[in-house]
Amino acid sequence: MPPRLFVDHRIAATGSMDLPTRAARHAQVLRLQPGEPVTLFDGSGGEWSAQITAMDRSGVQVQLLAHGARECEAPIAVTLALAMPANDRMDALVEKATELGAVAIQPLMTERSVLRLAGERGQRRQAHWQAIAVAACEQCGRNRIPMIHPVRHFDDWLATLAPAGGAEARWLLGWRDATPWVQSLQRLGAALTLLSGPEGGLSDNEEDLARGRGFVAVSLGPRVLRADTAPLAALAAVALGTAS
Repeated sequence: MPPRLFVDHRIAATGSMDLPTRAARHAQVLRLQPGEPVTLFDGSGGEWSAQITAMDRSGVQVQLLAHGARECEAPIAVTLALAMPANDRMDALVEKATELGAVAIQPLMTERSVLRLAGERGQRRQAHWQAIAVAACEQCGRNRIPMIHPVRHFDDWLATLAPAGGAEARWLLGWRDATPWVQSLQRLGAALTLLSGPEGGLSDNEEDLARGRGFVAVSLGPRVLRADTAPLAALAAVALGTAS
């Protein structure tokens, strides 16, 4: 399979193009040579087959060959809203959530959150996680990049949500008055917002606020999963339960 490179602007249907800086650097790191094939995608859907025509230290030029409409998105659009785990576990979570099909990730700060980000530091981490999502799409074959939203406080984020209803389901991973996973999966529509708490879980007050915005508690089973395990287990279960 040819290397896949993300192009951070809309690819026009022209004969040749210079790769943008990030994609060119990726091609150089891979030591690709003129004549070798590559696959390009810009996040708008589908992908381009292309061939490298020139490469030097200043840049990389490719010849566009054909556009393919291939997609591998999940049938259910899942937005993952989660209290950020500390250290590098959030990096791994963004990578794996992208591979498992999340269309967006909303990092949250809750009452029991260890990781606190704000201002410029939060913006840097958001950009870092967005780059991880891009790299994960290059690796796993997705042609649409999940959006990594700015870090928000839990209460502020809840206040931005539209009234619940329509085709969107809202699930809260927890135990209190929780519906078994299999029963919930049978009632899924076209979209799902999946809320997962920090180590120690959401506070009772936060759970009540979430329920007031239309979230329904769903249980993954009797075991206590880590804050970076539970959302990935849920994403994998949704992907497997809705796969054709």
